[in-house]
Amino acid sequence: MNLDNTVSAVITGGASGLGAATARALAAKGVKVALFDLNKEKGEALAAELGGVFCEVNVTSDESVDAGFAKSRAAIGQERILVNCAGTGNAIKTASRSKEDGSIQHFPIDAFNMIIQINLVGTFRCIAKSAAGMMTLDPVGEFGERGAIVNTASVAAEDGQMGQASYSASKAGVVGMTLPIARDLMAEGIRVNTILPGIFNTPLLAAAPDNVKAALAASVPFPKRLGDPAEYANLALCMIETGYFNGEDVRLDGAIRMAPR
Repeated sequence: MNLDNTVSAVITGGASGLGAATARALAAKGVKVALFDLNKEKGEALAAELGGVFCEVNVTSDESVDAGFAKSRAAIGQERILVNCAGTGNAIKTASRSKEDGSIQHFPIDAFNMIIQINLVGTFRCIAKSAAGMMTLDPVGEFGERGAIVNTASVAAEDGQMGQASYSASKAGVVGMTLPIARDLMAEGIRVNTILPGIFNTPLLAAAPDNVKAALAASVPFPKRLGDPAEYANLALCMIETGYFNGEDVRLDGAIRMAPR
């Protein structure tokens, strides 16, 4: 897909981190961008910087996502690109003993379901609604492409750590649905790929002490540093621009394989 000012993109989780880096990279190519996020202050500031539009969207809500797409399409037109970066995580063991009194507790089911709803169902919700919109577009290019979708999973999909049962399950679900969705949409000229980031220097890590960040960086085989969100954006753009890139799940992690804890 050629990226220029005739193309529009929606980036979920676009106000910061991986999403913001991708929005900047797309805007630098001339692409019109819409940012879906719950952080109104950061989202509006970045949208103003990029000449895009901010949509306050909760990906767990059909109504919120529908309103977001309606607002973005009214402002910048039907998107040909969707990048799903909205997500969150928690760290709770499946079952554990209290260090205080030895009592046994299990992972709260509501907390497990919340992660699944945001990371997995929320991602699928945005894919399904965006793909339906892309299908209304005229195909472009020799092979009739209508759109490109990039999802965000995690290396935890393949080697999750202790306490990551819900997070790993949600991200493994994103990996698992990538190829079936690509096959669902192949006749419509819509490609689907997924990135599995390792340990990236995002707002999630910004508040961590320097010694913690240094230890995390040292655990990466090479290069021994945290990932730069711009590197995620580079891979996302490669997936979007390369027409033969379809149905793939790609790790971006400096060759790390996560330890049990």
